[in-house]
Amino acid sequence: MATASRLRTSEAFITGADVVIESLIRHGVDVIFAYPGGASMPLHQALTRYEDKLRTILPRHEQGGAFAAQGYARSTGRPGVCMATSGPGALNLVTAIADARMDSVPLIAITGQVGTSVIGTDAFQETPIVEVCRGITKHHYLVTDASDIARVMREAFHIATTGRPGPVLVDLPKNIQVTQIVPDYDVPMNLPGYHPEARKAHPEQIAQIAAAIQRAKRPVIYAGGGVITGDAAAQLRELSQRTGIPVTMTLMGLGAFPADHSLCLDMLGMHGSVYANYAVDQADLLLAIGVRFDDRVTGKVAEFAQHGFIVHIDIDPSEINKNKVVHLPIVADVKDALTQLNQIVEAPTASLADWHAQIEEWKKEDPFSFDESYPGILAQEAIAELSRITADRDTIITVGVGQHQMWAAQFYKFCRPRTWLSSSGLGTMGFGLPAAMGAKVARPEALVVDIDGDGSILMNIQEFATCNCENIPVKVLLLNNQHLGMVVQWEDRFFKGNRAHTYLGPIDNPEASGQGDGISPQNRYPNFVGIAEGFGWQAETVAKKSDLVAALYRLIDSPGPALLDVQVPYQSHVLPMIPSGGTVKDLIKR
Repeated sequence: MATASRLRTSEAFITGADVVIESLIRHGVDVIFAYPGGASMPLHQALTRYEDKLRTILPRHEQGGAFAAQGYARSTGRPGVCMATSGPGALNLVTAIADARMDSVPLIAITGQVGTSVIGTDAFQETPIVEVCRGITKHHYLVTDASDIARVMREAFHIATTGRPGPVLVDLPKNIQVTQIVPDYDVPMNLPGYHPEARKAHPEQIAQIAAAIQRAKRPVIYAGGGVITGDAAAQLRELSQRTGIPVTMTLMGLGAFPADHSLCLDMLGMHGSVYANYAVDQADLLLAIGVRFDDRVTGKVAEFAQHGFIVHIDIDPSEINKNKVVHLPIVADVKDALTQLNQIVEAPTASLADWHAQIEEWKKEDPFSFDESYPGILAQEAIAELSRITADRDTIITVGVGQHQMWAAQFYKFCRPRTWLSSSGLGTMGFGLPAAMGAKVARPEALVVDIDGDGSILMNIQEFATCNCENIPVKVLLLNNQHLGMVVQWEDRFFKGNRAHTYLGPIDNPEASGQGDGISPQNRYPNFVGIAEGFGWQAETVAKKSDLVAALYRLIDSPGPALLDVQVPYQSHVLPMIPSGGTVKDLIKR
């Protein structure tokens, strides 16, 4: 009988670069966002040989490509893939890699590297990218033997997509890319100690949760991004409906529970709803599912949910008791835990009618609201109108970072998972446009709208070119207030209104002092309509309330990429607000 090594002698040799691309295809990758350079040219040459199986999209900046890969991953649950050359190209991926790590996004980042013979000599465009990214990746590889490529790629996808998902970096020296080898795509993985599939809740733990629910009189479910990542939204909804327990969500968790459900408390935390924060504060049972007790949710940790029994279910053991010590910690896959729980759970023994009535009273007293008498357009109004007119459409919303992000979380009604894409943990400005690009590529049938701010969109505005050249018809609702609005809000609240480099308009504008009532249209800068049109987009601006709805319809019905520049005031604040490190007692309503 012929040995495996003898069988391989008759097979064709291919380059290491071809092995990389073939591995991507074998793992179901259908699109890669890749920007070429000297150290990654063999990989790009290989991509041209697989054009019938794998679409290559050329972003206009490596960071844009990595965020587009995130948009692909966040909107589908499948891993996103990006690629860059060595040195500055690789470094331009770093922010997006860190972002993916914070938000548990499965991302494969492939980088070219200088040849192994010159690594460590400060060769042209050399950067030790593995060392740079060591603390922000789930795992990382520097491949120094071409025969390891198939195994490394297999391991990279396994690590990125199992357990708590995250980014994996694969660094490929140029000489490794051109080495001729006979690949073995079925080579076993070598990952001792990595066993994410073993994390299931014990029946005794599930029984403890069920017993706690039966005893509860004021229970609340606190759901996070882990519910969406773990594909457990249906199980969460079943649990809530079986027990009558209301649900609040983190910024990452929006869409895990329908916003139009009577038991929905919307978002909690710093800019969450008053009723969600009150309910969590007074709950006698808090079921924390797929969350990490982030500081923007808890405020002063010692006083967060201090009156209740806390259950924490998360797949990542490092999150258990990290920020908040809980009464019943459970390391488990969220979907499995909720499935088990739903099989035995019963509604609380005591009626929850009084609890529900109290929550409804809080909702009536302090709903998310804005001044509808304002003569111009408020950002909240524009978002609420977009939510209304797209309610019956398959819509994905991406956002940049700032006030517009928080208002979108408050006023857009998310009823399904993977329809809200936000840089939540790292809070990266410039996320919205490229993330929308990736989401639209992944789900071309969906309407994809980037709700963005004028400060945030400038961070990756070059991706307008990608959308036009690659025929990616995303829509941008630009809420233009000429300022870094969230920083302005903090200046107003905590720094006596002193403006410290937060005005984005022309320096000769009298409104730069921040003392005026608004910024006149003719003084608005830059001209986003002109910029968008220069990239081949449909674009218009709107300032009158009476023109808003028609303009929104023109935006979403446009055949190609389109931008609507909505002129909004910079004096608005995102409310309610719990100051950093504060408690519910410090909540600001007005």
